[in-house]
Amino acid sequence: MKYFITGATGFIGGRLARQLREAGHEVVAVVRNPAKAQDLAQLGVTLHQGDVTDKESMRKPMSGVDGVFHVAGWYKVGVRDKSQAYAINVEGTRNVLELMKELNIKKGVYTSTLAVYSDTHGLEVDESYHFTGKHISVYDQTKSDAHDVAVKMIKEGLPLVIVQPGLVYGPGDTSSVRTSLIQYLKKQLPVMPKGTAFSWAHIDDIAHAHWLAMEKGKIGESYNICGPTHTFINALEIAKEITGVRLPIAVPAGMIRVMSATMYLFDWLIPLPESYTGEGLRVVAGVTYTGNNSKAKRELGYDPRPLKDGLAETLKHEMKLLGM
Repeated sequence: MKYFITGATGFIGGRLARQLREAGHEVVAVVRNPAKAQDLAQLGVTLHQGDVTDKESMRKPMSGVDGVFHVAGWYKVGVRDKSQAYAINVEGTRNVLELMKELNIKKGVYTSTLAVYSDTHGLEVDESYHFTGKHISVYDQTKSDAHDVAVKMIKEGLPLVIVQPGLVYGPGDTSSVRTSLIQYLKKQLPVMPKGTAFSWAHIDDIAHAHWLAMEKGKIGESYNICGPTHTFINALEIAKEITGVRLPIAVPAGMIRVMSATMYLFDWLIPLPESYTGEGLRVVAGVTYTGNNSKAKRELGYDPRPLKDGLAETLKHEMKLLGM
């Protein structure tokens, strides 16, 4: 089979491209700078210069493929410059899906996120849940808007499947999750927020779930491809069992919320690390980004690994890089 991927230079897209190539599939990817994507070229991925914000740059490479994986996304939280969020997440998604329709692509898989559900307040919500309030971050809001674009086009007949990862971790991560784990290993993580919880999934399981969605997913359906739910504190307790590194102190979510409100006063005055900006703190102040993955297990055969197994591999990888 021949597949087209956006976001192939990213964490999920890169691992998906590798898995597809290892299975013998032909993979075509648009990248902003092919010269900086030689790791993909070495896998046998056909590279084309392009960008999701430029619809016509994707037309030729997408033509004639059997399926499309739209993985690309803007995922930064706590940064000052949010100018690309809407262009990439919303307009980029519209561009990819419109091209799918115009080129009569048989099937597509779109990477949404559990964040479209916002704070679930401790509930593991399923795919029928719909959030209607104010989102916590620009990332959450723009991904929610993009999700709505995908749903609308499905209703208009687009042969699309939506997948919704939760927190994705593993070797090769470049997100704030990795930053927190490194800070923990270096004993520089100041506090652990009480009540904060995520549905943790290893990168290899997430990438495989995309492939399963293409092969087995029902057109028009959404699937929570999140992993097992753990609080942030519980995850670090597991990390301590693995590494022996002491834990930082746990603080109430209310204290983090107060800090987030205070940090907003400084966001535009001094350069704060992303994790310490008002938005960066607000998304971890007792918030739960948690989902129920029963549907994906039942219909796709999705089988995410326990957090302890994936975290052991991840932490050992990071410790090796740190010389620990």
